[in-house]
Amino acid sequence: MRWTERQRAMLRAMGLRVWAPVDAEAGPDVATTDVAELPAPAPAPSPAPSPARAPVQLPAAVPAAPASGPLRDASQLGWPELREAVVGCTACVLCERRTQTVFGVGHQRAHWMVVGEAPGEQEDREGEPFVGKSGQLLDNMLRAIGLSREAGPPETQVYIANAVKCRPPGNRNPTPQELAACEGFLVRQIELVQPKVILAMGAVAVQSLLRSTEPVGRLRSKVHRYQGVPLIVTYHPAYLLRSPQEKARAWDDLCLAVECVQAGPPP
Repeated sequence: MRWTERQRAMLRAMGLRVWAPVDAEAGPDVATTDVAELPAPAPAPSPAPSPARAPVQLPAAVPAAPASGPLRDASQLGWPELREAVVGCTACVLCERRTQTVFGVGHQRAHWMVVGEAPGEQEDREGEPFVGKSGQLLDNMLRAIGLSREAGPPETQVYIANAVKCRPPGNRNPTPQELAACEGFLVRQIELVQPKVILAMGAVAVQSLLRSTEPVGRLRSKVHRYQGVPLIVTYHPAYLLRSPQEKARAWDDLCLAVECVQAGPPP
C-alpha cells in the first residue's frame, strides 16, 4: 500500500516508521521530511483498509444502563443543563479533591466520539480532556485520519469526553462506584452527540461502555456496538507513550473505525 506524503507525515508524528513497497532494484522508501515543516493536513483523508480484512460485521448493541440516583433525569438535559449538573455534582468522593470538573470538548454533533478514562493532573488543572503529551499524541492520531478537536464541520470533528469527570487522587483508576456515579453524564453526552462511531480508549472506558473487564488487547480489532453505534476499542494514548510498539495496532484500530463510518448504518 502507498500512503500519501501527508499520511506518512502524520504516521511519523505518531511514532510509526512507514515503509512503502518499491521495485526490486530500489531500496525501501522511508520518508525523512520533518513533520513540523509540513502544511496543515487536508480535510478528511481516508486510510485504506487492509486488503485481507473481512467486511465489517456489526454485533448486537449493548444497551445503556438507566441513570439512577441523582442522575435519574439526565436523559432530559440539554447541553447547558448537563454541563451545570457535572459542575455541581457531589455524587461520589472525587468531588472533594478536584480542582474542577472535566466535562468534554469538541463539536456537539461530531461524527466521531472519543471516550477516555479519567482526568489526570493537567486535565484537572485545565478543565479539558486529553492535554499534555497524551493529548498531543491523540491529536496526531486524529490528524492522520483527517480529524481534529478544533472548529470545523462535524464530519471532520471529534467530541472528546472521559468516563469520569473528576480526577481520582494520584491518577488511580476510578472505582466501580465512581464510574457508576458518572455514567449518566456520559450516556447523555453520547445521546446528544449521536456519533457515527465511538473510540473507547483504555480499560476504564471499556469497563464503562461495554461492562467488560476483558483486557483491551482482547477486545480491540473488532466492532462492538453501544446504543446502536459502532464502538472500536483501542489503547489509551498514555499507554502508547509507555508502549510505543503498540502504536501500529492503534493505527489498525483507527482504520477499522474509518471503515465503520464509511460503511454507514446497518440496513
